[in-house]
Amino acid sequence: QVHLVESGGGLVQAGGSLRLSCAASGSIFSIDVMGWYRQAPGKQRELVATIHSSGNTNYADSVKGRFTISRDNAENTMYLQMNTLKAEDTAVYYCRAERVKTGALAVYRDYWGQGTQVTVSS
Repeated sequence: QVHLVESGGGLVQAGGSLRLSCAASGSIFSIDVMGWYRQAPGKQRELVATIHSSGNTNYADSVKGRFTISRDNAENTMYLQMNTLKAEDTAVYYCRAERVKTGALAVYRDYWGQGTQVTVSS
């Protein structure tokens, strides 16, 4: 089993910064893609950013130029540096690990974290 734990959320004023972390633990052989998603009240969960094990990244248009995703493959940890935060960034932020293998011959599985609240006051 693999567990994802997010941290770093909180309350910040508009224009401020936060850094989210996601630590994956368990019997991990490899993780192809890690990503951040968010869900605001009354809205569907949406992609924020993803990063492949190769380092390739993908961002939602709404966060390009303000957020930076990174990961430490050796530590199975992922980060999201969020700058110039806006009120519309307020949401629960979820960590996702895609195409995770727990062994060389294991099947791929995807996992979600429990989420961390980010609140931006205007």
